[in-house]
Amino acid sequence: MAANRPTIKDVAALAGVSKSLVSLAMRGSDRVSAESRAAIIEAATQLSYRPNAAARSLADRRSHTLGVIVLDLLNPIYAEIIDGVQGEVRQHGYHTMLVTGNDNPIIEQSEVEKLLEFQVEGLVLIGHRMPAGSLDAIEGDCPAVVISRAERGIAGLDSISNDDVLGARMAVDHLVSLGHQSIAHVTGGINEVAMLRKFGYEQSMTDHGLADQIACYEGAFTDEGGYRGAAVALDSNRRHTALFVANDIAAVGALAAVADRGLNVPTDISIVGYDGMALAGLRSLSISTIAQPLARIGAEAASLLFLRIGDPTRPPAHIGVEPRLIVRNSSGPCHT
Repeated sequence: MAANRPTIKDVAALAGVSKSLVSLAMRGSDRVSAESRAAIIEAATQLSYRPNAAARSLADRRSHTLGVIVLDLLNPIYAEIIDGVQGEVRQHGYHTMLVTGNDNPIIEQSEVEKLLEFQVEGLVLIGHRMPAGSLDAIEGDCPAVVISRAERGIAGLDSISNDDVLGARMAVDHLVSLGHQSIAHVTGGINEVAMLRKFGYEQSMTDHGLADQIACYEGAFTDEGGYRGAAVALDSNRRHTALFVANDIAAVGALAAVADRGLNVPTDISIVGYDGMALAGLRSLSISTIAQPLARIGAEAASLLFLRIGDPTRPPAHIGVEPRLIVRNSSGPCHT
């Protein structure tokens, strides 16, 4: 069956042009006239021709492909970031190869090696768990940009990250403004982003004179982790009136834990999440959150990567974005 597939020669013969002109047209070159392009498109359509990407890569020694490695596909915010990456990548005429690391640095490293075998021209790392040594090695092999952590100290490695400390402080400030004092934090586990959000929570509580009210309950950046941490907080001897949960997907789990105990949000307890995932805005959830500009982060990360590909010697760029508070139905005045 494969032997009967139309080739670039067949397209050229039907369109009445040279094979090289067909190749230029398939790459979107502006050196092809509108008339020739129309004839080539018509011929390719009639023949159901599909360009051979592997052969094209061999011909110009360029894959025109970027590798994207994401922590996991369970958290919807990663899809929103990837959308931003994809939009920018398409504008440059490139494609993406997506892999996941499953929150495991060893798996992540293995997946990166596979991407490099496919000769990707750059890497976008979203929420990775790899240590600095691995990032040094990656940067030496391929241009890369990191999303979610400000990776400083590695020459040639760019990053774009949200101010997690500021965002956590904003969450606490919002709850304090509503009269809450017994504000607990459901953490996101042992990782840099989660620790920064925890630090911001503790810092703001202390600044508001509520250091004696600080209470952190172990959770994770998953709905199960949010449920687990919220359940322990709600079942404790302390009467918490508000929860700051480490991210939005965990806040969904916290909502379930509250409902399972016959309590109401926000009358009995207020909840604030983090990240600004689109699902948090659904009427059935309506979670107050500290939002990041997810799609813009993805687009700017891809833009940084193309700048790095164009000039590998340029100084590393580390872009910080500020979060914003979105108030919805899950947070309200303290009633105790």
